[in-house]
Amino acid sequence: MLSVMVVDDDPAILEVTQLVLERSHEISVKPVSSSREALEILQKSSFDAIVLDYDLPEINGIEFLKIIRGKGDVTPVIIFTGVGREHAAIAALNNGANFFLKKSENTEMPFVELQQMIRHAVDQRFMGKANGLSRKIVFDLINFSLDAEFAIDPDGKVLAWNTAMEQLTGVSSQALLDKGNFAYAEPFFGNRQKMLIDMVFTSDDSLRKARYMVISKEKNGPVVAVTRAKKADGTEWTLWMKALPIFDNHREFIAAACIVRDVTSTFKDVSIGEEESAGVLSLSSAAPNKVGSSVGGGSIDRIRGKATAQYKEGVNLYARNLNYRGAIEAFDKALEIDEKLPHVWNDRGICCRMLGDYDEALKSFLRAVELAPGNVEILYELGETLEKIGVMQMNNKYLEAAVETFKMVVNFLPNNKDSWNHLGVCFKELGRSEESKFYFDRARDINLLKKDSPIPRKRNEYL
Repeated sequence: MLSVMVVDDDPAILEVTQLVLERSHEISVKPVSSSREALEILQKSSFDAIVLDYDLPEINGIEFLKIIRGKGDVTPVIIFTGVGREHAAIAALNNGANFFLKKSENTEMPFVELQQMIRHAVDQRFMGKANGLSRKIVFDLINFSLDAEFAIDPDGKVLAWNTAMEQLTGVSSQALLDKGNFAYAEPFFGNRQKMLIDMVFTSDDSLRKARYMVISKEKNGPVVAVTRAKKADGTEWTLWMKALPIFDNHREFIAAACIVRDVTSTFKDVSIGEEESAGVLSLSSAAPNKVGSSVGGGSIDRIRGKATAQYKEGVNLYARNLNYRGAIEAFDKALEIDEKLPHVWNDRGICCRMLGDYDEALKSFLRAVELAPGNVEILYELGETLEKIGVMQMNNKYLEAAVETFKMVVNFLPNNKDSWNHLGVCFKELGRSEESKFYFDRARDINLLKKDSPIPRKRNEYL
């Protein structure tokens, strides 16, 4: 349910506005008769939108807008007024109003249009938040990753450069954050040039011409390749890279991430260059030295079948027998065969959490999210783990991270009751009881209306 504060000094208009807007049972109205009262309320409470009269005594609508925008309050505001002069609309929009709607000359006011404006303004704000949350989660995931990893935005500016990357390159994150124009390539190549992270949508031929030997490549998915490079000091090294485009739930490209490893000793005998005839590096001859990476193409399906069998065994061990340690052993065997199975990492994290090993659980969930950033089941489990750690350690950092993660879940599944409830718990633990009530109420409404969208569980396919 959307919470809307309506500010108008005319009691009759307040009454009818509340009556009509609440008729749909989708909007809850807080009627307020003065700007001063509204400003006092906003110090303690927040709303999804504000409907504001232009011509108010003491502090008019424009002054009210200036005050709240000056405090950084970005709540959507619809100016709903009898003042119809053009300069009034321009002044309202220039000072941060989202919409300007004129009341009718007669007693019949355009409430249908007002409701549409409220919903549209809230949707616009939520979509903007979702994009910001997506980028924040990218930043957090990169910085939690144990691999040397960095990310760039669609404009090629560095979003994140983690500690492992600092250790690999000797370049601090402060030196590169928000830098563009291929500045991130200098630590690897000694000059600014395109890297694999810039070519996630590029054809195999173009990658070969750029002197990358492709190990694996998926359309609009990860590309793994090896290249040789020369540092600024003239030292040569061989780099294994895995680059991945990241999309939000609207399939908008929001970032690209890249893991980099120094594999000079592993690939010292491999020739890399445009002359490679096949252009695709055989996994059996030159993949990084990891368990399961010496698999030839003809047996990939058979090996993946073994990984699935191990996953199924692990699922049954913990879901049916509550044997969490045995399940972890089975999941580890599956990951030895194929480490790129997000659902295995996810269920491994669940088992670690059940055993009280929250550090290991968090590592598993972060690895799962890294492999499948848009998977709601994994995001939900990550959020629940962050929440538990935050509550146990009374650490707001983890609680705030849980909030951001659960907001991503409800962005994908707006009617997931459990996520709204978790948001309420997090805000309550953060001492923000007014905000927590909104999320608890949302969970209650979903339950009453029987509109719950449960989290899909991969393990259910094997039970």
